[in-house]
Amino acid sequence: MDRVDDLTAIVQHEVADYANVRDWKATSYYIGDEKQQRYTVVVIPEEDHPLVSHTGVIVMARIVGNKVIIDEDITDKPLYEELIQRGIPREQIVLAYAGEKLPVEPEEH
Repeated sequence: MDRVDDLTAIVQHEVADYANVRDWKATSYYIGDEKQQRYTVVVIPEEDHPLVSHTGVIVMARIVGNKVIIDEDITDKPLYEELIQRGIPREQIVLAYAGEKLPVEPEEH
């Protein structure tokens, strides 16, 4: 398995893991698009949940080249910390939701 496959497998697994939380009154769904390398968890709270207005994406990440771009993360267990624990260097992670910009790749001639 090469490094890109490792990166993809780690991101898929870690994002999908957010859908496995069972201690809230909500239904969660993992949505993975392997072709575009986009991975998301959506949560739909039950009617009596205190955060019922927060239906939607709780975490979303994508892979661009050898970078992990985290577009959304409203969890109390940040995805970037989980990715670092799995061996992905911080400099390979972009927190787009926090205003970090994707580095511009130099053009090939």
